[in-house]
Amino acid sequence: MQKSPASRRILIVDDDQSVQVSLALLLKQNGFATTLCDGHEQAMHALRTSGHLGFDLALIDMNFSMQTTGEEGLALMSEIHREFPQLPVLLMTAWGSINLAVKGVKAGAADFFTKPWNNANLIQLVEQTLVNASTSDGIHPDRQALDQDYDFSEIVGEHPELLKVLATIARVAKTTASVLILGESGTGKELIADAIHKNSPRAAREAVKVNMGAVSSSLFESEMFGHARGAFTDAKADRKGHFATAHQGTLFLDEIGELNRADQVKLLRVLQSQTYQILGSSKTERVDVRIISATNRELAEQVANGEFREDLFYRLNLITLRLPALRERRSDIPLLAKRLMDKLCQSYDMPAVQLMPSALEWLSQQTWPGNIRQLRQCLERTLLLVSESKLERSHFVNVEAESEVAAKENRELATLSGLTLDQVEKHMIERAMDAHQGNLSRVAKALGLSRFALYRRLEKHQIASDEVQNNVQGETQDQEIA
Repeated sequence: MQKSPASRRILIVDDDQSVQVSLALLLKQNGFATTLCDGHEQAMHALRTSGHLGFDLALIDMNFSMQTTGEEGLALMSEIHREFPQLPVLLMTAWGSINLAVKGVKAGAADFFTKPWNNANLIQLVEQTLVNASTSDGIHPDRQALDQDYDFSEIVGEHPELLKVLATIARVAKTTASVLILGESGTGKELIADAIHKNSPRAAREAVKVNMGAVSSSLFESEMFGHARGAFTDAKADRKGHFATAHQGTLFLDEIGELNRADQVKLLRVLQSQTYQILGSSKTERVDVRIISATNRELAEQVANGEFREDLFYRLNLITLRLPALRERRSDIPLLAKRLMDKLCQSYDMPAVQLMPSALEWLSQQTWPGNIRQLRQCLERTLLLVSESKLERSHFVNVEAESEVAAKENRELATLSGLTLDQVEKHMIERAMDAHQGNLSRVAKALGLSRFALYRRLEKHQIASDEVQNNVQGETQDQEIA
């Protein structure tokens, strides 16, 4: 059961007393109890002697002395994780040390914030971290229990990491909180956004999806806010923007990490004021939308590198959902494969196809760098190329091998683009020499040439071969005698 705010305890570790007092006051004003520590030993003593009350969160500075390496904070975080693996940690850092904090997040910290901090953003981050931690405490709800109360029909899987994501959706879908979905390409970020919308009070309204990577900067305002007739040369009629279309619904901003800095400012302004102006109009429009965004990039790193605005980052990630890669939930692959195959058969109006145990085992062993999208392509390709009602491991192995050969040939053809005929000839000879380990008889046969013609071409292109020097002169003399 989740604790009430007043009973949630936060450990603050910083050698600067002014920082300790400022954080303690801010957190107390928002209903949290705090314990203050100056450094590593005092912090570990507080954790070990906290008794049954324990701590719910630790805020740790990266440095406790005059050092600026960040190693002190990372060492403390590492020890906390060993002894108290369920305790989430937020790292504090100065702007000049953000890259160290990003390193800490990769090592297991829940997140980081910079000093000086924005009070509202920090409280938001604390709340989000506690919500995320609460979904991973104790026993995960099983899939059946979740499906009784929520519509997760399009999401396939029972892996604990996926169930943790679904449990968080169940908690936040009914709110208007902004959600940031992180995950590799092909992990199903759009399906998660759909699930949030379908289980929200806004489900009856439209969910508008925008690929931010496809919106050019010159068209950003027209696409997002709409334009009035005559606003620019080709504006022959009024046009609604995505914000207007999504009013009282959900706006899904996919590939948010692709947005440039100038357009980030425009988006932030709308999220802050809930108002915007149609391009070519002086009238201010109010908007009520729930924002869900997604990216396969690490936004925290983009913030550290100055590529993404920190204030927009905190506006977008009140709740963060990190989707596991398919290789991290292999136990779900058979379930996914069966569901995807059933849908593919329906879409092609084909009889049902059964995936045999050997096929499911092979599919589960693959790394799938393209995740669910790549798995679907593999299933679709095999379904179309193999006319069998039962698919075995061998069917997939053969189809994928043929596909890889074709892909390799396409890559080789791409490398030939722009080459002269002589350059192409040289490339083909070198490729054949490699394939046949320099055996000229086999190379000549593969290229459809006589050995003498091959010798001449090897000389012409200055391709080294042990046989050429020994044989060219002899074969030339034989031809002259004949």
